[in-house]
Amino acid sequence: MTNLNDRIVKIIGVPLDLGASRRGTDLGPSALRAAGIDSALRRLGFDVGLQSDIPVPSCESRESFGDKSYRFEQEIVQVCLSLRDEVEQTMNDGHTPLVLGGDHSIAMGTISGIANHCAAKNKKFGVVWFDAHGDMNTPQSSPSGNIHGMPLAHLLGISGSSNALASLSNHSPTISHENVALVGIRDIDRGEAQLIRESGINVWTMADIDAKGMPQVVEEVLQVVNVDTDGFHLSFDVDGLDPDVVAGVGTPVPGGVNFREAHYMLEQFAATQRMLSMEIAELNPLLDNCNQGAKNMIDLVASAFGKSIL
Repeated sequence: MTNLNDRIVKIIGVPLDLGASRRGTDLGPSALRAAGIDSALRRLGFDVGLQSDIPVPSCESRESFGDKSYRFEQEIVQVCLSLRDEVEQTMNDGHTPLVLGGDHSIAMGTISGIANHCAAKNKKFGVVWFDAHGDMNTPQSSPSGNIHGMPLAHLLGISGSSNALASLSNHSPTISHENVALVGIRDIDRGEAQLIRESGINVWTMADIDAKGMPQVVEEVLQVVNVDTDGFHLSFDVDGLDPDVVAGVGTPVPGGVNFREAHYMLEQFAATQRMLSMEIAELNPLLDNCNQGAKNMIDLVASAFGKSIL
């Protein structure tokens, strides 16, 4: 099982924006690279090898978006299958995947690759899903048909999910609800809220963070994702942060996690030495301020990979 002690990180870009309604998340990987994500990792002592990119078709090259209940499903399935294989091979090689998105649809590919790798070794893993949104809609409940609002539901095999999107890994459901921690949510669709309650996953809203404080929430989250597992994956949607930290997101929601709270959370994740992989989703540099959001994310990624104050 790979972990951060292996000191080799494979950066995988997935310039996908077909899962969202606003264009621009396809530029997220380039923005993070321009901000120096590879240099930041090297300063921490990691070996960052040859980076790779998953081919993604453009919206303009498509004749239609397909079924309005799950727009661009066929294209997103193909992207996620390619990403799945790249992540699985990266972990089989003993390296740590760092996936740069792209809208949050990419998580179905990333986590399916982790699941295939772990299943082959009879291992289990947890998932920290950091997000302002639940991403638990199905094609039936979604008011928009945008797949970036559905990936967690499909990974959990929620009833009503698209068969193609729910079966990207070798096993369905791809992840077990008891080891999933959904953190930072504050903007949920009505039908989605019911799906979240019925799913049995562990949830910490912004109200929970306000009431308990980030240290207590982090302790509880780690208990969930580390119980009877061999480590955890961090799926980090930048809109989980307050817009003051990262303005460049397609669906900003005021009142999110602040910069210092996020640093603390990620520092604690790194201290466990159990983070197997990480992905960054929904950074939209077209809506950012001189790439400042990407620069802030570089600082946060460094914390997740072990940078400390002393």
